[in-house]
Amino acid sequence: MSEQALLKPYNKGNFTLRNRVVMAPMTRSRAANEAKKPEEGLHDIYYQQRASAGLIITEGSQVSEEAVGYINTPGIHTEEQLEGWKQVTEAVHEKNGTIFIQLWHVGRMSHPDFHDGDLPLAPSAINPEAKSYTPEGFKDTVIPKAMTKEDIARTIEDFKNAAQNAVKAGFDGVEIHSSNGYLFHQFFNATSNTRTDEYGGSIENRARFFFEVLDEVKKVIPESKIGARFNPSLNGMFGMTMDEETIPTFEYIIKKLDDEYDLAYIHLSEPFNDVSKIPFAVENIAEHFRPMYKGTLIINGGFDQDSGNKVIENGHADLVSFGKLYVSNPDLVERFKNDWELADWDEDTFYTPGTEGYIDYDTHKKEESVQ
Repeated sequence: MSEQALLKPYNKGNFTLRNRVVMAPMTRSRAANEAKKPEEGLHDIYYQQRASAGLIITEGSQVSEEAVGYINTPGIHTEEQLEGWKQVTEAVHEKNGTIFIQLWHVGRMSHPDFHDGDLPLAPSAINPEAKSYTPEGFKDTVIPKAMTKEDIARTIEDFKNAAQNAVKAGFDGVEIHSSNGYLFHQFFNATSNTRTDEYGGSIENRARFFFEVLDEVKKVIPESKIGARFNPSLNGMFGMTMDEETIPTFEYIIKKLDDEYDLAYIHLSEPFNDVSKIPFAVENIAEHFRPMYKGTLIINGGFDQDSGNKVIENGHADLVSFGKLYVSNPDLVERFKNDWELADWDEDTFYTPGTEGYIDYDTHKKEESVQ
């Protein structure tokens, strides 16, 4: 099965990968330390085990303390965190892997417990009516603080500094997390952004913050090493509610990226739940947005080996990212190549500290596959 689409090398511009299998960014809650840094002997092993992927995208990593919204998640804004990530990139590069870090700000998907009692930041003072996973367990989200112009300017600088730290830590690139109901997504959506200044109202205004961040980030790392992730049909999750302008907003963003930028890729998610009864939702994201974007398109969302090969063969995506399959199959590429059985994941250990369910999944033993 060596000719399957997922296993073919990918070359476009300066973006060269040995296969088209991408490890999706996944929060795993293993940075169980006050410094919020990757743990030696844990994170480095986890990512190195999966280095045969064409591309690894790390778990979301906060660009500042203000960006935090979940326990035991790493950052990329201090020297100590940078040094922790440097161990990870060195481990992956030892196996000739390619690794991007996902830059993250959760916005209103947070809780005052993470901010010394201060309110989390958001485009507008609208409670997402969701849950935040705090050190004391799940708590209801609160009405956030609407960001001032000063807050916005500081956050733009935070992303720029985080990207600069990523370069110093040895990452091959960065992915801006503009998805899944977090800060950028909150700006995009008219149900979470009711501002009346230049960051709200029109589609162009609601996308402005993202493009201002992108323009600053590209000053410290080439566009060809920047990716961006979007979830256009997210509804009823992470505090997001779609409206008739949601898809046109993402169409504007993706067309603008295609016309004016030269990113490493855009990373899109298929719907997380059934949106068939929502008249303004798009059910087939890759198929819908592919004609609008000539650059590299990664698609994510429930793919397996067969559907992953098909979406590339059909020309709807260039690369496919896998999440849960990479939790329990560190050698996923090899399993696809040899048609080996896939191991099941244990959901009970997705977010628990320590090695269990993290670096203790076996790679396939070839002798067991002999018939």
